[in-house]
Amino acid sequence: MRLRTTLLAAAVAATAGVTLGTTAPLKAQELRVGFSADALTLDPANHRNRETETIIRNMYDGVLTRTPDMQLAPQLAESWNQTSPTTYEFTIRDGVTFHDGSPLTAKDIKYTFHRLIQEGAMNGQTSPRKSLLGPLESIEVKGDRTVVFTLAEPWPIFPAMLPFQEVVPEGFTGAGAEGGANVTSSGTGPFKLVEWRKGDAVIMERFEDYYGGSPDNPPVGTACVERAIFQIIPESASRVASLLAGDVQIINELPAHAMGQVENNPDTEVVTVNGTRTFFVALNNAQPPFDDPRVRKAANYALDKQLIIDRILNGTATPLNGVLSPDAFGYNPDLKEYGHDLEKAEALLSEAGYEDGLDVTLDVEGPFKDTAEAIASLLSKAGIRARVQVAESAILKDKWRSEKAPEDGHMWLTSWGNGSLDPVGIFNPTLTTGGRGNSAHYSNPEVDTLLEQAGTEMDQEKRAALYRQAQEIVNEDAPWIFLWLPQDIYGVSKRLTNWQPSADSRINLHDACLK
Repeated sequence: MRLRTTLLAAAVAATAGVTLGTTAPLKAQELRVGFSADALTLDPANHRNRETETIIRNMYDGVLTRTPDMQLAPQLAESWNQTSPTTYEFTIRDGVTFHDGSPLTAKDIKYTFHRLIQEGAMNGQTSPRKSLLGPLESIEVKGDRTVVFTLAEPWPIFPAMLPFQEVVPEGFTGAGAEGGANVTSSGTGPFKLVEWRKGDAVIMERFEDYYGGSPDNPPVGTACVERAIFQIIPESASRVASLLAGDVQIINELPAHAMGQVENNPDTEVVTVNGTRTFFVALNNAQPPFDDPRVRKAANYALDKQLIIDRILNGTATPLNGVLSPDAFGYNPDLKEYGHDLEKAEALLSEAGYEDGLDVTLDVEGPFKDTAEAIASLLSKAGIRARVQVAESAILKDKWRSEKAPEDGHMWLTSWGNGSLDPVGIFNPTLTTGGRGNSAHYSNPEVDTLLEQAGTEMDQEKRAALYRQAQEIVNEDAPWIFLWLPQDIYGVSKRLTNWQPSADSRINLHDACLK
């Protein structure tokens, strides 16, 4: 009997990863993400970068979050309501703790947002995220669990901007050991920081005292895996190779041309989601030849964008006839379609005085050179002879987004992201007169008025109608060659379960499991 007991104990110990007389801990279940870029900082208030936010959001939670279908949901807030056109009241969830063990209170929320909006609140500097909170004027605390946000003027988009702001504890300074870059973490998220090896990896471990996360994003509880690592692999081919070798279980920015390689591997697959970045060719509306709307429309009719989507993007994009994603608030599905019509394009060019066609330049950043060359080739069939000109991003932004339209610029293949999926995030900067992202230097007073009215209209049906009307005008004015909304493409291991990509580019690892 004693022998049977001893053998049973040995078997149990071996199953648990322990041999008699020694202690051998179980290998932690580790989920690795092959990620295209390192974080710029681990301070949630000190960046305007999606890749940085993707990493940070696994360690810090926000007052609100979004479900996988991009609906707003309470996270650190238990509930919220709008008490006036300029006032929002949030009740903070009870029982939440930071990674250092301190309890979350309303004072932490106030401190977080004060640090975001007040001039010089970050060690004498102002947060680069300040503009993301628009007219937010003050934050007041009522007891331990109630926070009141007051805006200087009505701003309907305010709740939609809160998932992008992660909460830090009162007194958090963001100061780190290396040149002011934050290398500590004290969030309330499902993972806590173990080590940041700059340029190599961000290593996290499960936070065992996690409150569980948003009830609207089930399952609620601690993270499924014990460790999560963002392995920094900037080169696309290397990310794909790491996935195929089983070294990582998720990779972002899978090139369309590598989809077949991943799909044909028995242990991996491709997953996609509609992104939030609108691609377009900005046409210089302030200079000939694109100061003439007939030429702008001709360029739209000349381009067979579906051919490019099928051949170059491997079908992973949605064609657009305007500025907004089909998933955005106020999207107008009834816009005129600029279908591929060479005869109409040639007729419009002739009507505008360009019977023999015209010669233009098409600016582009290096990574999109192939797409630009395909666009140029197709435009040439209608007589718009475009020469592709490659330059660095900083040079092109300085050239096209300056106050004055470039005298030597005709076209620019570019894009604009809109993670909030609210028109304010893309319509206002790119198409209002003098907007910071208005690379086309487009100006229409009627559009300006509609966007201004929509920006403060609290009736959501009326607000959506204003945006639909503005889209009709822009569609008719054709300040851009309207292109497409690419899907975000990921390669994943078939060992991965309970994970799906999000349209805001977030890689949420809270619920992700490995089998």
